[in-house]
Amino acid sequence: MQVSTELLNKYNVPIPRYTSYPTVPYWDDTIDINKWQSLFTKRFSECNEEAGISLYLHLPFCEKLCTFCGCNKKITTNHRVEEEYLQVILKEWKTYRTLMGSKPVISELHIGGGTPTFFSPENLKRIFTTIFADSIVPEKHEFSFEGHPNNTTREHLQTLFELGFNRVSYGMQDSNPEVQEVINRQQPLENVVRVVAWAREIGYDSVNLDLVYGLPLQNLELIEKTINDALSVKPDRIAFYSYAHVPWTSKAQRLFDETDLPNAETKMQLYQLGTKLFTDAGYVDIGMDHFALPTDLMVRARDKGTLHRNFMGYTVQQTGMLLGLGVSSISDIYYGFAQNKKTIHEYYEEVEKGLLAVTKGYFLTEEDQAMRQYILDVACLGKAQFDVKDLPMLKKYAFPVLAELEKDAFVEWNEQGLKVTLLGKHFIRNICKAFDIKLLSAEHQKQTFSKAV
Repeated sequence: MQVSTELLNKYNVPIPRYTSYPTVPYWDDTIDINKWQSLFTKRFSECNEEAGISLYLHLPFCEKLCTFCGCNKKITTNHRVEEEYLQVILKEWKTYRTLMGSKPVISELHIGGGTPTFFSPENLKRIFTTIFADSIVPEKHEFSFEGHPNNTTREHLQTLFELGFNRVSYGMQDSNPEVQEVINRQQPLENVVRVVAWAREIGYDSVNLDLVYGLPLQNLELIEKTINDALSVKPDRIAFYSYAHVPWTSKAQRLFDETDLPNAETKMQLYQLGTKLFTDAGYVDIGMDHFALPTDLMVRARDKGTLHRNFMGYTVQQTGMLLGLGVSSISDIYYGFAQNKKTIHEYYEEVEKGLLAVTKGYFLTEEDQAMRQYILDVACLGKAQFDVKDLPMLKKYAFPVLAELEKDAFVEWNEQGLKVTLLGKHFIRNICKAFDIKLLSAEHQKQTFSKAV
């Protein structure tokens, strides 16, 4: 399906990725710690006996700077930092454990970074053995980690598998040497092939590859090679991320010559070519940036209407709360969000005092909760049903946006609900924006988010 230059120019505007609502720029710079602790305890008791909780650990260290990356990371080759960092995370975990009324049931766990496989298998085993010793891991669980193909060893994979990890995601990004050079991510394809094979031999249920389109020097020929290289190992899932160019927050991106970046029209062509190649190969288009084989749990969750989206991206678990540990980690307890201190020094300082390291956050109103659900429904289901009680707010903010989106054939809608069209799937973030009351009502919209395309 061709997308006109006119539509690209109209909708290629800065928009959040909607891993939360309200989005982080609209959170408060300070948070009421007592209120956060009280609501955490309340939400834990509501969720733990039902579906359990989700746990995220942020491991920020990398040996080398990938200049395209917008994550919170610390570049070092000194592996002595592992010991202290893991000790502090365990101390933070113990502080949260005092707020829990019973043993936590950990149904979902994800390790992100940074580079989680910067840490030795021995250190990873020690931290999770400690956490699991005072927790319950149900038979049905989703444990995943992000592995760097250049430094993930078979021992990493074996150790984490024996701890209950059943899913791994590898950052492939792009397989072309000229693109790898400019983003400082030199990574031979054979490294990707090797670690995927190891995961399968060991017994992992699901292997994901992360690809990025819109990187410097990418064109249709190069992205086709990358995608074919990825398809050659038949991953269970593929995350096809749009490169977010945000040099005002990620200083390393200032090293790029912006004339090397694909323009909006080329970037849309890259996305459309990727979508065609994935679907032709038998993958199901899940939504904003994910594809999966028809047998994958993510497809089943989408078909059953239980797919969820949070700070970890799309997930099949509906635990109702996410606890983030580590520097800059974000927790989501439904009633509110909280983010940890963003520098390692500040994070260490707070945790060593026996305090929670949360520094900013937001407590949701009923209106916020309603808008968040509509955004989740659009992103996860491609449709939404409107509640009568929300109509006054929807008529004021959402309906004018939906009317414009309908003119461009992105949605079909009435006062009962909406459905995203095939063309609209190219612009899911723009459709989600219809329910972003914070953004729509802001007098001044800062240059905070990456562009939609």
